[in-house]
Amino acid sequence: MDNGTTAAVWPGRPYPLGATWDGEGVNFALFSENATRVDLCLFDSARTRTEAVALTLPEHTDQVWHGYVPDLEPGQLYGYRVYGLYEPEIGHRFNPSKVLLDPYAKAIGRQIRWSDAMFGYRIGDAAADLTLDARDNAAVAPLGVVIDPSFPWGNDRRPRTPWHKSVIYELHVKGFTMLNSKIPERQRGTYAGLASRAAIDYFHDLGVTAVELMPIHHRADDRHLVERGLVNYWGYNTLAFFAPDVRYSTSRNGRQAVREFKRMVRTLHAAGIEVILDVVYNHSAEGNHLGPTLSLRGIDNAAYYRQSGGGRYYMDYTGCGNTLNMRHPHVLQLIMDSLRYWVLEMHVDGFRFDLASALARGLHEVDRLGSFLGIIHQDPVLSQIKLIAEPWDLGEGGYQVGNFPVQWTEWNGRYRDSVRRFWRGDGGAVADFATRLCGSADLYNHSGRRPYASINFVTAHDGFTLHDLVSYNEKHNEANGEGNCDGELHNLSWNCGAEGSTDDPSIVELRQRQMRNFLATLFISQGVPMLRAGDEFGFSQRGNNNAFCQDNEISWLDWDLAAWQLELLQFTRRAIQLQRSQPVLQRRSFFQGRPLRGVEIKDLHWYDPSGLEMSDGAWDSEFVRCLGVGLSGDDIIERDAQGHQIVGDTLLILLNAHHEAIPFTLPEHGKTISWECILSTAEPGSPTDRSPPGSNYPLLGRCLAAFRAIPPCDVDEGSS
Repeated sequence: MDNGTTAAVWPGRPYPLGATWDGEGVNFALFSENATRVDLCLFDSARTRTEAVALTLPEHTDQVWHGYVPDLEPGQLYGYRVYGLYEPEIGHRFNPSKVLLDPYAKAIGRQIRWSDAMFGYRIGDAAADLTLDARDNAAVAPLGVVIDPSFPWGNDRRPRTPWHKSVIYELHVKGFTMLNSKIPERQRGTYAGLASRAAIDYFHDLGVTAVELMPIHHRADDRHLVERGLVNYWGYNTLAFFAPDVRYSTSRNGRQAVREFKRMVRTLHAAGIEVILDVVYNHSAEGNHLGPTLSLRGIDNAAYYRQSGGGRYYMDYTGCGNTLNMRHPHVLQLIMDSLRYWVLEMHVDGFRFDLASALARGLHEVDRLGSFLGIIHQDPVLSQIKLIAEPWDLGEGGYQVGNFPVQWTEWNGRYRDSVRRFWRGDGGAVADFATRLCGSADLYNHSGRRPYASINFVTAHDGFTLHDLVSYNEKHNEANGEGNCDGELHNLSWNCGAEGSTDDPSIVELRQRQMRNFLATLFISQGVPMLRAGDEFGFSQRGNNNAFCQDNEISWLDWDLAAWQLELLQFTRRAIQLQRSQPVLQRRSFFQGRPLRGVEIKDLHWYDPSGLEMSDGAWDSEFVRCLGVGLSGDDIIERDAQGHQIVGDTLLILLNAHHEAIPFTLPEHGKTISWECILSTAEPGSPTDRSPPGSNYPLLGRCLAAFRAIPPCDVDEGSS
């Protein structure tokens, strides 16, 4: 649209919200309960300093302002000016001097250019946010862009991998691809790079079934970070809930970013790999009452945010300055519309909800059957995809592990902590560790949920990498510029005898064995394993456990692997293959721990080093750090898709977190005539030893060994 051109605006429709192109023009619809007027601002290009045309939306239907502009086409940049009261004391922060981003923008046409004009109040005034700032921000405000949503999906189909067969790989789009020399240079750091042949081959070789992408909703980089030469790299600072981040597009073009994201999903699906998005609906990028006015704050602050202090301040359950108001029906609609859009239009397979407890809060308390969870539960689209909760927030009563409803899975923070304590050698850790190993029935069985409700992880993006977990006792976040005051203090880490880098061969060997212990434990546990990208080959962030602002080599995976890293990678592949090939490690029901169907063999046994059943006293002992678990493969009592009973190998897992070797008597089990070692963390290579029941197995200090029961028929077949 040329500068100075006038345009007609028709009444249009109040639904759908956002900018919708129908081939002949564009319908614009914006919710604002308390506004008195809304102007649609059309821009000629991202470089122009003000809008070419401002059109007052002519209709206001059920709190939605709307209008239709004929002959407008995809590629049109736009924003809004919203009029109303500027009275922060009662929650209103309307300021028509500020061009605002449409919360329903499907693509970003211009990113923020920081200046004082991006704030709705007069920075530096004594009254702070109570004084309206009348400077126009049109030259620097973020803008949406109208898109053509059509895309040749062809015969794209979701892999629909069952939960109990899923292996999740958590990654950052840029961090995973940026330094990978096997990915074409132009595609590094992008959605296209994640869909490259090199990336897909790697996923297949590793054995993962799903990639969980750290936030790709378009974010805002906080001004204070940008001024220090940093960014909000992790992306937990959402600005646009419908738009893929343009920074991960090869073209850096908003409309092309949408198409590139869709091509990525289509390609990953063709390879049998699911795409799960880490999404942030608990807060927005606008921060606290002293934050910028970018979108929701200027559109209807009182409706979109949980408020306190009469309306001037925000209730902050997220640690990010604000919390979205899940009690308001239009806020719920925004989130539900966004989720459905990513499923129906972008074809993603599931979501991991950041700080999900904040979404379930009613007036204050976390409500297990809150509006958001209830709507998700009955939604015919969203109830059929993968739903993962980060089941905590920063508010009172926010830790809700085990309390989300059926159909939800959860990041199991208790699993993470228990596994770390056990392998660190903490006393009194065995009983809880055993519970986590078997799917955390104490958390999930009482509510009718299954072992796969537990998303098991040892590390995630937030905290130490696996390498750093065994290399540092303390965090080292100096590069973040906050005096090492940021990041988690309670890491349950152990540096194995030296802080950080060392040439001591005994410490180096112990660290590598500890990494193998954590990886092996993750993949022999009941539940859904989630692997942090880079842990499979020992990537280090140099002790930084909060690298949220490090868009550089601290966070980007280094693919130039040393010999020990290649060995660790191969070990991880074997551990994942073990998990995926053994039905007894993919159970959909919890163990009973007692004889089944009148037979003497139980589905689960716990052994002490004598090869006998663990005693009650051993479970409660402070000094016990070694145990064995037998998993019966012929007493699974589950059926496959064709109705056949599932039968697999019987496994024996020996675990020794003590620093000294412990001879472990291999137990008797049915007709088993030998135990074949199929995985050992004592060495990176693949073991092939066979030992008869009753013999002593030399279980090294801080070591895990997994065995397969060999019945007589297997021996006969092997010798014929």
